[in-house]
This record gives sequence, C-alpha cells and structure tokens, in this order.
Amino acid sequence: MAVSGMSTEDRSLIRSYMLLRFTHRVFERDCRIIQESGVFKTPELYVELVGNGAKKTALMLKEIKLQFATRTIKIIEITRDADGVQARYACRGYIGTLQILWPCFQQEVMFRMRAYLGLHLPEAPQAEAEISAAPACPLP
Repeated sequence: MAVSGMSTEDRSLIRSYMLLRFTHRVFERDCRIIQESGVFKTPELYVELVGNGAKKTALMLKEIKLQFATRTIKIIEITRDADGVQARYACRGYIGTLQILWPCFQQEVMFRMRAYLGLHLPEAPQAEAEISAAPACPLP
C-alpha cells in the first residue's frame, strides 16, 4: 500500500533499515558462532573483523532512526515469509507496506556485508525483485 506524500527517499530509508537490521543480526550471530565454535586458532581476529562490520551497521541504523524521527516515519513490524521480507510502517500518519523479495534481499545483504567488511565489491545488485504498492525504490 502506497502512502500519499511519501518520497522516494522515505522509501529508500525504510528499505535500508530493513536490510541493515538483518545484516546487523547476521554479523552479531557470526561473531557469537566464531567465538563459541572452538574451530579457529585465533578467533579474536575474525571476531574483530566481523565485529567491526556489526559496529558499522549499528551506526548506520542509528543514523536511519534519526532520519525516521525527522521525517515522522515509524516501523510498525518487519515480517518474513516464503516470498521475502515485508515492513509495515507509518509515515506522517498513514500506514503502508514495503516488501523485498528473497532473491533481491539476499543479494543486497551480501553486497552490504562485503562493503562493511572492506571486501571486494561486485557490481551493485538491482532492485528489480522488490515489490510494493509504491514504485520500486532505488538502491541507497
């Protein structure tokens, strides 16, 4: 459902929030697994590398939340199903949804993880697998 008066930047912020929230959780989970696995001879190095990615995503999430406050945007809930990830949000008093299909979502999360870890970046993923009642959002 499209929200009247909602800008492309507003949708892009919501999309980024969805992706960053998931990316942050993956980094935190991976840090925990590396620490607890007992497989690595020097887990501290890997935890530091992945932990730095988690710190970067946490900082980005904080900045997006500040933008949400200035733009009067609130995420009501984020759900996952067989098709993808969907966010219900309120924007200046109106309720809307934004869905990103799994292929696009997974590709974008991997791209962002590589960026936050300082790894080689392949070509930026396209947002063609995204659906919503509003026009597709450009990549951030």
